[in-house]
Amino acid sequence: MNLSGIMNGELWYNFFAMNIKKFVRPNIGSLTAYSAKEIPCKVKLDANESPYGFEGIYKALKSLKTNRYPDPEAKSLKKLISRDLKVKPENILQGNGSDELVYYLITTFGGHVLYPVPTFSMYGIISQAIGEERIEVPLDNDFDIDIERVLLEIRKRKPRMIFLSSPNNPTGNCFSSERILKIIETTSGKSIVVVDEAYQPFASLKGFVPMLNDYKNLVIMRTLSKIGLAGLRVGFLIADKEIIKEVNKVRLPFNLNSLSQALAVNVMKNKSLLKQHIRLIISERGRLFNELLKIDGVVPFPSEANFILFKVHDSDRVYEGLLKRGVLVRNMKGVVNGCLRVTIGKPEENKMFLTSLKNVIKN
Repeated sequence: MNLSGIMNGELWYNFFAMNIKKFVRPNIGSLTAYSAKEIPCKVKLDANESPYGFEGIYKALKSLKTNRYPDPEAKSLKKLISRDLKVKPENILQGNGSDELVYYLITTFGGHVLYPVPTFSMYGIISQAIGEERIEVPLDNDFDIDIERVLLEIRKRKPRMIFLSSPNNPTGNCFSSERILKIIETTSGKSIVVVDEAYQPFASLKGFVPMLNDYKNLVIMRTLSKIGLAGLRVGFLIADKEIIKEVNKVRLPFNLNSLSQALAVNVMKNKSLLKQHIRLIISERGRLFNELLKIDGVVPFPSEANFILFKVHDSDRVYEGLLKRGVLVRNMKGVVNGCLRVTIGKPEENKMFLTSLKNVIKN
């Protein structure tokens, strides 16, 4: 046995471990990983998940062949989505959640990436990871798109990609349709405009899918995560078939697993239960908003999503006070300072949240 060789190997390993950052690309070295911690609690209202699942869907697993690769085109799921949204299957591309689709879009089209802030954090994280410059434009005082500043940045920086989340996370409001259309029309032939409609099922507006035929640079993102299937990670793009064709070139083969496809198809076939759950969440959202208005020191913001952003005095103290009582919400410190975000839960969960919040504020 060559002990000197072993020693040299250990020295090299220690040297490599200590200097690993020298091997990391600069844009990755300065990147902060997205944090999704699991915090023990009685009532989990922090991640914009639906409180309602679909326990009966597991019968779909009986015919599942786990020894075979999944359908690479997710044809059955696309067929149901195309029927539901009244678009052709060739205008749809499946993804392993919206995150993967954001990654594919920026990889495909590159260039500067523009988006208003605050918004869904993955636009910025993925842009930086890929090495594309980020253009962040603050929202106006009404949490709407600051159209003058956005158009100015478009003229100056000429972004290739623009992401607009409507309803927006974490503010909960829909952006002005007129402002979104202004951006789409201004950038025709110059930029791809992605309207992220993850929370559209909870909104009073219909969304932008009907406008796809009028604007070739428009891309819509949808997901099943917010309506009860967060664990499956099923998202999809709807766009002109030429855009879908190009993005499909960078899509990983078999990216949507057989389990997710089978269960998603089963749920999409039972739209009545899905719509019932959405109506319950919307009803509870209205009730919760009105109750928050009654609490001194709490300022809730109107929402078209499945959560409510609200402002409090000393948000850190309120967050910790709720957590001590078993209620987990999202502290928006550093994103929307002084605010917390609560996901709409079942009536009994919302009741526990309200009772706990009143006690924390009172004490």
